[in-house]
Amino acid sequence: MARLARAMSVCMAMKGRRGPAHSGGNSPGGTPPAKPRRSAYDKALGLLAGREHSRKELKTKLRQGGYDGEEAATALDRLGAQHYQDDDRFAEALVRRRIAQGYGPLRLRVELKSHSVPDARIRELLEEADTDWDTLAAAQLRRRYAATGSADPAERARRAQFLLRRGFAAATVRRVTHADVDEAADENP
Repeated sequence: MARLARAMSVCMAMKGRRGPAHSGGNSPGGTPPAKPRRSAYDKALGLLAGREHSRKELKTKLRQGGYDGEEAATALDRLGAQHYQDDDRFAEALVRRRIAQGYGPLRLRVELKSHSVPDARIRELLEEADTDWDTLAAAQLRRRYAATGSADPAERARRAQFLLRRGFAAATVRRVTHADVDEAADENP
């Protein structure tokens, strides 16, 4: 009987611990071994696999990951030479994505500027986008506020603020919000 009790206590003690076959290579102290650190190039390539990044954005993420400036710069130069990272391609993708999300040109300009895209290139990208900003702003109003127009000045102001926050120019906002009022007046004579 004593043997059975001892065997059960050993089993109970082992139940809480993983044996060497299940340890995954743990060291005798029970702590897992440290993973080998990825190179800055591998880390940046992994980030680029998810989506386009600007050089500035990758540099910031690598620095936050603990990579020194020289290693990060070398990795970014190599990625650029291999055409895995391209600021121009990043900027084009960003413009397409933000327009599809319903953002205006002022918001796009600020975001591109934050990624160190030159002003001349920003102007080119916005011209190449060939977007009717009034139509896009009106679509955002319909999406947010349904199809109802409003003659109430406070409601028009709320709608105008919404469009301004999304980066539409004041002239565009004025045209769209007043057109919204004109349409509401036509519906309710």
